[in-house]
Amino acid sequence: MLALFDLDQTLLAGDSDYAWGQFLASVGAVDREAYERANDAFYEAYKAGTLDIRAFLAFALEPLTRYPRSQLDDWRARFLEERIQPMIKSWVPDRLARHRARGATLVLVTATNSYVTAPIAERLGIAHLIATIPEERDGVFTGGVSGVPCFREGKLQRVRSWIADHGLSLADSTFYSDSHNDLPLLEAVTYPVAVDPDPALLATARSRAWDILISDRLPLAEHAK
Repeated sequence: MLALFDLDQTLLAGDSDYAWGQFLASVGAVDREAYERANDAFYEAYKAGTLDIRAFLAFALEPLTRYPRSQLDDWRARFLEERIQPMIKSWVPDRLARHRARGATLVLVTATNSYVTAPIAERLGIAHLIATIPEERDGVFTGGVSGVPCFREGKLQRVRSWIADHGLSLADSTFYSDSHNDLPLLEAVTYPVAVDPDPALLATARSRAWDILISDRLPLAEHAK
């Protein structure tokens, strides 16, 4: 039994990738005006379903190449406490605990890179992470991507590869997501759950009678599985 969770706007009331960019601007790691302008444009493209993931990753991962790991780690620790912790939706710990109690294997599945999201998965108590992997050489980020970006069809590809490696399957699987960008994986699982969905996903979920979880209506909108 698998319980798969998207991160941004699903378990978090916000987008960790976008917030990381804003945080880097706030500490002077990038030029605030130019970076925020580009970050905003990429985020709007993501919401519209027109994001060029390779172009975005080239932009998002480049700051990791500028600074020593010790500095990046210090910033990341601050980011986790100052920006991510307040974003965790109030219903999330209980929902994760319920899946654990049923014996499910919990997996965080996100397009946001693993450098940013690994400590978030740890904070949530989710042992398994499938994320876009920043390329490293001798412990230094190159600004490139290792393997397939965990986005749209690539997210489904990465999940299928991960479950094959772990001797698991998508039988009796659940996936929570807010975004129409995740339709390939939502359509592949047994129990798709639309969480605070964007308009396109909301329309799809209604037309297919998928479970819809709205944060401010909990515990009324309870997922049955």
